[in-house]
Amino acid sequence: MSDTETSPRNRSTEEAVSTETPDERSRDGERPPGPDGLPLIGNTIGFLRGGLGFAERLQQHGDVARYTALGEEFVAVSDPQLIESVLVSRNDEFWKGRFENELGELLAPSGLVFTDGEQWRDQRSLLQPLFTPERLRSHTESIRTASATAASEWHTEDTIDLRAACSKLTLSILADTLFTIDLTTARGAIVRDAVSAIRDRTDITNITYVWPEWAPRTPTQHRFDRAMADLDGLIEELIDERRRTPTDHDDLLAALLSADDSVMDETVRDQLVTFLFAGHETTALALTYTLWLLSGHPGVSDRLETELESVESDQPDARSIPALTDRVIREALRLYPPVYLIYREPRREVNLGGYRIPRGTTLQFPAYTVHRDPRWWDDPDAFVPDRWAGTTSRPEYAYFPFGGGPRHCIGMRFAMMELKLALTTLTQRLAFERVSDALTPTPNALLDPGRVTMRVRDRSE
Repeated sequence: MSDTETSPRNRSTEEAVSTETPDERSRDGERPPGPDGLPLIGNTIGFLRGGLGFAERLQQHGDVARYTALGEEFVAVSDPQLIESVLVSRNDEFWKGRFENELGELLAPSGLVFTDGEQWRDQRSLLQPLFTPERLRSHTESIRTASATAASEWHTEDTIDLRAACSKLTLSILADTLFTIDLTTARGAIVRDAVSAIRDRTDITNITYVWPEWAPRTPTQHRFDRAMADLDGLIEELIDERRRTPTDHDDLLAALLSADDSVMDETVRDQLVTFLFAGHETTALALTYTLWLLSGHPGVSDRLETELESVESDQPDARSIPALTDRVIREALRLYPPVYLIYREPRREVNLGGYRIPRGTTLQFPAYTVHRDPRWWDDPDAFVPDRWAGTTSRPEYAYFPFGGGPRHCIGMRFAMMELKLALTTLTQRLAFERVSDALTPTPNALLDPGRVTMRVRDRSE
């Protein structure tokens, strides 16, 4: 097929640049193509059982593909230009949507990730000063210290559950930098138990995912309820303690509690849940995937080790870390983006790539599949950090591990700095060897690798 011939895959790119208004095009636009489904349940079985492969199969129907599951209509959008259109240039035509709000209701309905409109703008403005470059650089020493402590603990165990170890590390960093609280004790176990319960509760391969609320509670739901109740109790303690000593802190919790009366305890609770979960778990997953990939590519690992020999263990600033470190992290986020799906919903009927998208349709932007699309990436399934050297003509939104537009992740720069410093500190001290030969990530609330067993050796021995 020639480059000018119109197929379902390239049609979206061509029609996305139409000079007609969305209203003019939507009157004549047709519905997107998609896989056939079963009566009543549509594509629910494939959605629940297909894992990441389901999104890959949807691409056979083009860059804008429709399917039904769980009684909802979804449209998966895989064209970077259309993704940019929704997240950036036409973002005011869309909101987070009912599907993602259901997750928000389960976890933290008033949290930054799930709110919309004026409420979201007020929250973002309140919290943004905590993520300025100068503020982030002030956390350098804390991140290095926590990472060095973790390295000392890991090498004494011979083999470790890397995912769990990284989660413990990033939680301690988050607690020390953004909250100024100690979560290395039993309190940290409460948070980690809640994160584990959230993973199980949002596992789309588990029947609990579609279990109706009116039905008897399943063991997974009971565990989730208990874990979230324990987490709520911990958060209430933290708020009470901070209010008794309000003047000695300059962190996220202080910012929330010092706001006007419109920030109620329920909102403070939801923000803390949001950051305790998303703020440490996404980074823990990224670090897990990065270390696992490095351990399987000795050529890259050896180069990184050589470059890091020039970096002092107490190097004060992440900006002087070698460029290869940044490329390794970016490549890991390309192959295994923790936030593997982004959702939006049109506020009214719109046209997208020449297709009519009714109000109420849930749009999905599958980062995992777009990041591996051979149209944008040479050898897309390979770990090639040097692909990030130099410039490229690749569309900007062929890569969006932190989302995009006004609602891009508020902690993006913090996460990248934390990953660079942690990776540098850990790899300077430790050598990693795979025990788990392969990963089979599960699409839960985040892209979950499951247990990742690694053998750890102290480089000084």
